[in-house]
Amino acid sequence: MFDCILIANRGEIACRVVRTCRRLGIRTVAVFSEADADAQHVRLADAAHPIGGPRPQDSYLRGDAIIEVAKRTGAQAIHPGYGFLSENADFADAVQAAGLVFIGPSGESMRKMGSKAGAKDLMAARGVPVVPGYTGEDQDATRLAAEAQRVGFPLMIKAAHGGGGKGMRIVRSAEEFLPALESCQREAKNAFGRDRVLLERYIQTPRHIEFQVFADTHGHTIHLGERECSAQRRYQKVIEESPSPFLTPALRSAMGEAAVAAARAIDYVNAGTIEFIVGADGDFHFMEINTRLQVEHPVTEMVTGLDLVEWQLRVAAGEPLPLAQEDIPHHGHAIEVRLYAEDPEAGFLPGSGQLERLHLPTPDAHVRLDGGVIQGDAVSIYYDPMIAKLIVWDEDRRRALVRLREALADCEIVGPKSNVAFLEALVRHPKVVEGNIDTGYLDRHLHEVLPAPQPPAPIDFAVAASAALLHDEQAAAAVARASADPHSPWALVDGWRLGHASERVLCLVHRGQRHLLHASGHAGSYRVRGDGFEVLVEGARCVNGQVSARFDGQARRFRALTDAQRVLMHDGNRRLRFERAPVFHLADDLLASGGNRVAAPMTGRIVLVKVQPGDAVEAGQEVLVMEAMKMELSLKAPRKGRVVAVKASAGELVEGDAVLLELGD
Repeated sequence: MFDCILIANRGEIACRVVRTCRRLGIRTVAVFSEADADAQHVRLADAAHPIGGPRPQDSYLRGDAIIEVAKRTGAQAIHPGYGFLSENADFADAVQAAGLVFIGPSGESMRKMGSKAGAKDLMAARGVPVVPGYTGEDQDATRLAAEAQRVGFPLMIKAAHGGGGKGMRIVRSAEEFLPALESCQREAKNAFGRDRVLLERYIQTPRHIEFQVFADTHGHTIHLGERECSAQRRYQKVIEESPSPFLTPALRSAMGEAAVAAARAIDYVNAGTIEFIVGADGDFHFMEINTRLQVEHPVTEMVTGLDLVEWQLRVAAGEPLPLAQEDIPHHGHAIEVRLYAEDPEAGFLPGSGQLERLHLPTPDAHVRLDGGVIQGDAVSIYYDPMIAKLIVWDEDRRRALVRLREALADCEIVGPKSNVAFLEALVRHPKVVEGNIDTGYLDRHLHEVLPAPQPPAPIDFAVAASAALLHDEQAAAAVARASADPHSPWALVDGWRLGHASERVLCLVHRGQRHLLHASGHAGSYRVRGDGFEVLVEGARCVNGQVSARFDGQARRFRALTDAQRVLMHDGNRRLRFERAPVFHLADDLLASGGNRVAAPMTGRIVLVKVQPGDAVEAGQEVLVMEAMKMELSLKAPRKGRVVAVKASAGELVEGDAVLLELGD
């Protein structure tokens, strides 16, 4: 076994590898960009070294700099994680040439499997069913357009090197093809360092089911079961689970044998994933092979009880696989979701900024958290905005879904907006509960998962007010205890006034709207009045983030996290956020743009400027393209008009809300 390895990655996966290495007594060396100097993977590793600027191409994609650090620190092997250089055959070869061990397949295997195009050609030659398409090396736009016509529409453009939903587009007509191709190539180049694409027929209502395979240098190849990843949005996996609720024992056996045969055909070594498109009638087609550990590997670990990173290390060190196929255990059901800094109500726009509050459920035998940030850290604009992976396990799928709902209800993220509420609604959606969903379902039915937000009910205001009042009373009591006169009546926060009943006024802001609440009472007994309602609260207590009380005589319990700035509450089905504001305020004198400006929705880099001063534009016309969080964003004219000024240029880094373009009549 190795004494020291270097982890050529960042964030959650780097932290994940560190944990296994620490358990095995292996020293770890991390690398970091300028943006990650204070990141958690830097703090968790035994040593960490800088390798360049914040952009991936200036740091985490610099294989030469990474290898130099490995040699300088005495690392014997390099673990690539996933993304970045994990499926780069040239990097794997360079690691080997430097006298180090690449913890993954050989460069030769990667060239056969890591390229989606090469893998499809190989599988077709071996008789494995593949989706019709074009995988050639001729990437001329004219040739690709001609091949698109031959394949037929709808079709999918896919980055030949990469994954994670990046560099993928569905094209439904010839007119859409060239713009989609250009965007796909730019995104692939930025995310994976290569812009080669392949084309394939888009299969309607498919399921996405993948098999985890493992092989060693002693001729043993096995699979560890499947993962269903059909719940996707824009080709980004949203829910991953094992076992698949769709597969029959016979189909599972057939697909597992096909996955092992595919790996054996090319002498594959270490961890890999064989991905299949599965039709409604159970016919399956080879889709791609990922020559790395997958983001969703924890669900396999939860149902097998195995540590796949440990297996990777042992295989890379020359040891045989720890278990034979017939000895692989499978027990229970595991589900994974990814907590992202993104705004579902704004088209899932990625977010960035400091995590002012990050409260996640306590890990135990049923709940696992794989994260790369903690409260106080910042989500960077340069990398994927994932905050953590939440994985749950239970004896069966129904109970696992219950665990997941409970765990999501315990999540609170303050700072950048998050997708937690979206995930909560999703895991309650009937199609998800039934386990009957295809890869395009969410994109077709997103409105069902993201219904129009409802205003708070009177009881919601009463709960929030009670939580805020209890917080203030407890805070005042703590200050009084530390004072020279801890029993002074002036230390009580009860709203007492001479000559009339005590009353306090609270201002709670929900989704930008101010609500004034009048509350009388003290110590958990309140009468809360708002606009058109009154609620009697009796016996209110706040313990361990739970508010319990009798509201108009009915006993209820709610989750509620409260501080001086906000109240975050959850009624068991939905979450509400109330900001606390001064009762009296001066309105800000805001200048409305009147639809005359195009502003940056977040910090990012301008990729294309498609207009210049004097140009006439139509409402909805694309005027700029920017890249942020490894995704391209199309910025469009808010109305018909003429461009007065363009205030950004291609390649420029711009701040969120910066005015990029101005329109006139």
